[in-house]
Amino acid sequence: MADDILPLSSAFEDATEAEWLAAVDKALKGKGIDSITRTTADGLKVHPLYRESDFPSATDPLGAPGAAPFLRGATAAPDAWLPWDIRQAFTHPDPATTNAEILRDLERGVSSIELTLDPAGENGVQILGLADLQTALDGVDASIATIALDPVDEPGFISAGLLSTWAEGAADLGALKLAFNLDPLGALARTGTLAAPLDDTFASLADTLSRLSPFTNASLIRIDARMVHEAGGSDAQELGALIASAVDTLRRLPEADLAALAPRITFSLALDANYGLGVAKLRAARRLWARCLELLDVTPVPMRIQATTSARMLARYDAWTNMLRCTTAAFAGAVGGADVVTVRPFNSSLGTPEELGRRIARNTQIIAMEESQLGRVADPTGGAWFTETFADDLAKAAWEEFQTIEREGGYADALLSGAFQSRVAATRDARAKDIAKRKVPITGVSEFPLLDEIAAPTADAATPKPAPKAPAAVLTCAPLAPIQLAAPFEALRDAAAAAKKAPAIFLATLGPVAEHSGRVDFARNLFAAGGLESKEPPVVPKSVPELVAAFKASGCQIAVLCGSDARYPDEAEAAATALKAAGASHLWLAGKFEAPGIDSNIFMGCDVLHTLKLAHAELGLSQ
Repeated sequence: MADDILPLSSAFEDATEAEWLAAVDKALKGKGIDSITRTTADGLKVHPLYRESDFPSATDPLGAPGAAPFLRGATAAPDAWLPWDIRQAFTHPDPATTNAEILRDLERGVSSIELTLDPAGENGVQILGLADLQTALDGVDASIATIALDPVDEPGFISAGLLSTWAEGAADLGALKLAFNLDPLGALARTGTLAAPLDDTFASLADTLSRLSPFTNASLIRIDARMVHEAGGSDAQELGALIASAVDTLRRLPEADLAALAPRITFSLALDANYGLGVAKLRAARRLWARCLELLDVTPVPMRIQATTSARMLARYDAWTNMLRCTTAAFAGAVGGADVVTVRPFNSSLGTPEELGRRIARNTQIIAMEESQLGRVADPTGGAWFTETFADDLAKAAWEEFQTIEREGGYADALLSGAFQSRVAATRDARAKDIAKRKVPITGVSEFPLLDEIAAPTADAATPKPAPKAPAAVLTCAPLAPIQLAAPFEALRDAAAAAKKAPAIFLATLGPVAEHSGRVDFARNLFAAGGLESKEPPVVPKSVPELVAAFKASGCQIAVLCGSDARYPDEAEAAATALKAAGASHLWLAGKFEAPGIDSNIFMGCDVLHTLKLAHAELGLSQ
């Protein structure tokens, strides 16, 4: 068939896999294909090549889209007009401003809204009572657009009560599209506190579910594992926590009708810029939940997944690159079959997003849906050998994490003992070391920083009203506190930006431009990650005295030698000795050559963060 479509192919002999691997080995200069195998935070291997034998499609055990156990998605044919729910999160503290934003965004393509609720008004809309909620939702028709709640500091009982009261005036409560998102264990993991013992908390959950029974079209419970991701956890830890939280929640609702409750649960996961792993994560989640329903003897129902773009991956510096990160994550959500996708505004890392941030967030999805047509095909990656194989590997790793949590007494007990948090912290710390060495680069921060960037805009957030006193905590544990992957580098940028005089490093070049330009670019990029400018000699020095004169004229205190490996043995020591005598307090060399006068080295794979901290210390920059 291929020859009929592409007759030119008949002129070429069929290549064997052995021949292809030989060509790869030649391109990699004998290192072999395994040299480009990557390992995830869960220890899973991501191979450069996947074959049909890795996941034979002819014996595919995962069924078809729209068919039980729904491992390939809930529907056989996506909705032609709205293949997934375009949800926008609203965080402005002022309810009136939030209302204006909601109405504007609904007119411009958002299909549902999510209110991030914070009584303090620091990380969300300050809703202190029914009047504030009425202000925020004025003019919103809940029979058309879903209203979802995302409480910051409580399991959702208070906010659910307010929303149900707001909705009581509707003629048909069953027609309202509401997402109450009750989540006691998620609140415990996120905040580290609960205002009542577990038995009392889940008694309140059962009572709240009963009171919400008239809202027959509403999503009631949210199982949220995003805080695991945001705290630095791995994909398997996030998925394991997701399933453990669901099982523990259902276990603590002994009187609940699981068959009736299961379709009214929303599962929330985070997606970062690794779209391949993101697609696999969503597939693995459906497989895990289907297995749980099977063990609970519940008839299979589709797993409703909300995918939210990661907050930890966003950067404050060169925040415009966040658009690319969020677009990639949104792609994973769409292709992976998420039912709801929430794209964080690219400037949310800087403060409260304004119109531009929200517009880009929603248009990212609209373009993916309408122009890229990502929702036209059900399960578009189905049968892709990488996706299928890695999703299987990830599901097995997540199930192991789930079993570990179960052995610890379930999700609540694992949180209260701190055992789960310690595993997340270990993963976080291991990744931090890779970020410090740029094995995990952050574009615009640790790689290719832009010192003269144009700052992204943020909204003018109103001063919130005094927050009510929070109820005393009865249960406490270490919260899964959110992190920013770029934070260590950004702290250095902040310190450099606060200096009275722009801090700089002198690039001491050896030899002609053709010899040193590569290492000059490397050093400039490296030190810029700490907010340090680089100064070069105005003309290429032809002698050590000319190099020293250029250093003195630069006004710099520290310097880095940049030259070729062939030139270092003959010239590096003399140049280093002269620069130190001229006042250089610390001297680096770009490369691994060592000689008297050279204090440190920079090279691919070195600890960049340590190097930058050392440079800051030499320059007296506070952090």
